[in-house]
Amino acid sequence: MEAYYMNGAGNDFMVIDARGLEMDFSDLAVKACQICGADGFMAVDHSEKADFKLHFYNADGSRGEMCGNGARCICRFAYDMGIAGAQMVVETDAGLVYGQRLSESQYRVRLNEPGALDLHRKGDIAYVELGDPGVPHAVVRVEGLRWDRKEELHDWAQGLRYDPAFPKGANVNMYDWIDGDSIRILTFERGVEDYTLACGTGSASTVVVLWLQGKVPTGALTVENPGGTLRVTVKGTGGQVEELTLEGPTEVVRKYEI
Repeated sequence: MEAYYMNGAGNDFMVIDARGLEMDFSDLAVKACQICGADGFMAVDHSEKADFKLHFYNADGSRGEMCGNGARCICRFAYDMGIAGAQMVVETDAGLVYGQRLSESQYRVRLNEPGALDLHRKGDIAYVELGDPGVPHAVVRVEGLRWDRKEELHDWAQGLRYDPAFPKGANVNMYDWIDGDSIRILTFERGVEDYTLACGTGSASTVVVLWLQGKVPTGALTVENPGGTLRVTVKGTGGQVEELTLEGPTEVVRKYEI
């Protein structure tokens, strides 16, 4: 079986075409991710209501509702493999996701709107799920956030990931402003149980929180992750998110026979 090692802004995945196949994806996810230390595993399957279905698993074998960078990568995979055209619809556990090819490497996805949102779940720490059910995110500002502070913040972020305020656990998205048009973000990710180089749904969840707080008047922010730059755009009225998009790079690194 062929498995493709891909990444979106450094967020890396092992990807297979599993249409018509029956297998233990959870077990395969653990084994495949161990080959190159990938953050997650994705399998393309047939869908009755979209161009294809995405099965997403974290590196520890746990199933994930969705993944923003994963969705962008799976859109490239589907296009490159002739499974879908330049505009496509992906069935995920969190709902339908709409994808678009912008160039050979740049892909945009329309993410699910928030299915759960609490700006003060734990003090000033917000909670967001994109989709219903959606990927759980804790969003917190860390003033003076820099990549070289990640070891200093590790134990605190790990504790917050398991905090009782988040019954499903949570990806911990720490951010700080770079300027009025961009933020820096660092994510401790559930299922990976460590930092990842980028988190698409986390970047989008963070921008949603800032938009609701009135801090993103244009509705668009550049999000600097350790692995690359993403662009998030929010559209809506009356504090209601009506459209949420995530845009950024994808890369096919290599192909494995597994």
